[in-house]
Amino acid sequence: MQLEVMQKKENPLLKRTEVSFKAIHKAEPTPTRDALRAFLARELKATKDIVVIDSQASTFGRYETVGYAKVYKTKEEALAVERKHILVRNKLIEPEVKEKKVAAPKPEKPAPRAEKAEKPVAPPKAEAPKPEAKPEAKAEPKHEKPTAKEEKKPAKEERKPAEKKEEAKEEKKAEPKKKGGK
Repeated sequence: MQLEVMQKKENPLLKRTEVSFKAIHKAEPTPTRDALRAFLARELKATKDIVVIDSQASTFGRYETVGYAKVYKTKEEALAVERKHILVRNKLIEPEVKEKKVAAPKPEKPAPRAEKAEKPVAPPKAEAPKPEAKPEAKAEPKHEKPTAKEEKKPAKEERKPAEKKEEAKEEKKAEPKKKGGK
């Protein structure tokens, strides 16, 4: 793997050197962040623990990785300035593990038995005598046949809208006309 420093810039306020780089890795997989930190440290004559890789990206079909790194004066300054997730990625600090709520342990299931034991048979229960139904003198039919008048005129709710209009017309004809109207 070859490493080329494309741009190097001093940042005295944050006490670091900012570096843009290109790593060429023919016939090799994309280098890890840890391997790139080691190569950058060797190239810039620094120790690995003060080099922080901010970003790196490989392009499909090319054997190049382009990235941006920062080299601090001391590790304490790097820890004070850098964002936590970047420090975790560069393995300068351990990730904070959020405590998960521990669920109550599930009760263990009993081990399967080699032989099935016969279940004890319960004695049959004495059945209570059922009250006998008294026959009724005369059973009425559930549905009665409609009378002749009911067959001719169904209930208003059951009639079709056309039938309602006809009935309204017949009722108007049957009413006597009022005198003195316009």
